[in-house]
Amino acid sequence: MDCIILMGIKHCGKSTQAKLLSGMLELPSYDTDDIISSVTGKSPREIYTEGGQDAFRKAEAEACKKLAGIITEKGCRAVIATGGGICCNEEALDALRPLGKFVFLNAPENAAADRIIRETRELPGGGFENLPAYIERKSPRSILEIRSIFHEFYTERTDLYARIADIKLDMGRTGKEENAARIAALLAG
Repeated sequence: MDCIILMGIKHCGKSTQAKLLSGMLELPSYDTDDIISSVTGKSPREIYTEGGQDAFRKAEAEACKKLAGIITEKGCRAVIATGGGICCNEEALDALRPLGKFVFLNAPENAAADRIIRETRELPGGGFENLPAYIERKSPRSILEIRSIFHEFYTERTDLYARIADIKLDMGRTGKEENAARIAALLAG
């Protein structure tokens, strides 16, 4: 198989790029978070909140195995958007690895942090709502603390993605369609 498996930090554009590449290359598109939800009946966030990291990783691995089975059975190429934490889930990576190439979408740190902050809402009594779990569990008290927590996480994760990926694309601040065209060109070359 020659699937395109997109990976990178939360808010780097994996789902958006998967949809664009799917249309551009006329391939089916899958999102592992959607498969987790369809298999478990819960969102990835609900699984993580209720069962912790181990429960989420187990659900993610099972979803990736299921997806690998679907793609293998169909014998088709596809574009796959993975969750941001897949770099820490060897069982999930092992399920997808035979399908194709891992493409690391390396978003600029400030761009990804800005997207997280845009989706966050400060609560009247203090604290924040709608933060990624890895930030929320550290109970940040300010936007500056959110950025600091994200910086540590970003540094750690981008190193992991770079080691796993077959191809790395620095996303920059170009348009979505231009980034999709750059990914397609990298894969063709």
